[in-house]
Amino acid sequence: MRLRDKVAVVTGATSGIGKAIALAFAKEGAIVIGVGTKAEKADAILKESQLSNLSFFLGDISNKQDVEKLLEKVIADHGKIDILINNAGITRDALLMKMSDEDWSRVLEVNLTSCFYTCRQAIRPMMKARAGVIINITSVVGMIGNPGQCNYAASKAGMIGFSKALAKEVGSRGIRVNCIAPGFIETDMTHVLGDAKKEQAVATIPMGRMGQASDIASAALYLAADATYMTGQTLVLDGGLS
Repeated sequence: MRLRDKVAVVTGATSGIGKAIALAFAKEGAIVIGVGTKAEKADAILKESQLSNLSFFLGDISNKQDVEKLLEKVIADHGKIDILINNAGITRDALLMKMSDEDWSRVLEVNLTSCFYTCRQAIRPMMKARAGVIINITSVVGMIGNPGQCNYAASKAGMIGFSKALAKEVGSRGIRVNCIAPGFIETDMTHVLGDAKKEQAVATIPMGRMGQASDIASAALYLAADATYMTGQTLVLDGGLS
């Protein structure tokens, strides 16, 4: 119970990495508010987990009003926010020559602008409490690039720069800001690649396999509970890919 009574908000929590983090944190005693857009997935997780300290807020974290409602509800219900995990993200892949304005903008809105909205709201109560943890789930693609993902790479690289700057702004108030950069992880996002592309991806990984969502959850738990002198850093979990 390393996170007993801590209040944690996890975005993109109805599948994949976000789901794994939300469940891991709840099992360690945190009061977890998962954020997602699909009620049926949220209900299924609650039914399956039977965790009374896990709940969901349905909303679009790229929408400023939804983010404001989320944080207002968290503070009204629990009086504080101790941990913020920005995990929500999407891909809309295309070579740059064929990438639409909409696909560029939407990926930046969901992956990066949402991080701006959530962090701006969360640091207010954290600064008053002089304590807090922010963990932004970026990607190794934001560090090494990937053909057909200029929008995704830009959004994830932006998260790293954003986190480094914010860490310097709020470190004196006891707030730590770090990133986790996953490589290829077995989630819905990688399932759509197909077997052939998966095999090609695995061939580039020195450890010879994709990671699991639980690997990222373990790293997030370390950053939240144990890494009390770490801020402005990016943990890379990619099996040696980068």
